[in-house]
Amino acid sequence: MAYGLCCLLTIGTGLLWRSKALGLPVFAAKYGGDALWALMVFWGMGLLWPELQIRRRALLALLFSVGVEFSQIYHAPWIDAMRATRLGALVLGSVFAWPDLAAYAVGVACGFCANVAVIPGSNLDR
Repeated sequence: MAYGLCCLLTIGTGLLWRSKALGLPVFAAKYGGDALWALMVFWGMGLLWPELQIRRRALLALLFSVGVEFSQIYHAPWIDAMRATRLGALVLGSVFAWPDLAAYAVGVACGFCANVAVIPGSNLDR
């Protein structure tokens, strides 16, 4: 349940973060949003596989995030049509960028640390 709540809160924060409502500088909005996206992926891994070790969830979240980023190199009409929608752009992104990988690492690292520090019953062995 905690992972589902964390996921929803991160989605809401990410949508607000990337909106113009906060008036963030472009750099902060872009890479902060990317970090929040990867954080949401981390919480999603906890929701799907709560029994999996936190280290493994973090690794899976990072691999998934990096995989989605590298998928942006591939352009075919069917996937570009998906990316042209709001949901598709949020989930799949559109343009590959190396700095996004660093933002994903930061997001997953924040999730890992928060998971260990805050979520009851979590530890490195679980």
